[in-house]
Amino acid sequence: MKEEPHSVDVHVGKTIRIQRLLRKVSQTELGDRVGVTFQQIQKYEKGSNRVSASMLVEIAGALSVDVRTFFDDLTAPAANANDNPAPSEEFIISREGVQLNAAFFSIKNEQLRKKILKLVQAIASTEQTDIDAAE
Repeated sequence: MKEEPHSVDVHVGKTIRIQRLLRKVSQTELGDRVGVTFQQIQKYEKGSNRVSASMLVEIAGALSVDVRTFFDDLTAPAANANDNPAPSEEFIISREGVQLNAAFFSIKNEQLRKKILKLVQAIASTEQTDIDAAE
């Protein structure tokens, strides 16, 4: 029986994916930069293969990030590590989520960002109201 990946390995893998997508680097390109196959990068990103400390330093260098980035927001392992991630967590690490986040933070005008956030919240609230009314 195969054991589930450790939550730390999953977190580090998700962070590698986010940083790679933010920099518009393919798995193949990252693999070439650090000397592994794109399949190995996939396994790192899924958390199914652990990233050694030396490889993590290589990946950090290849993506031009501080190695500590991979451990930001890391919390203690949950009592039940088999819990499925919330849909919002899945979206955050999706290609669209990363692109939306990068585009949003590339907007320099803070007031405009706040207005966009209010607009999205209003749309979400309206959609939720529509769903509630339909039930």
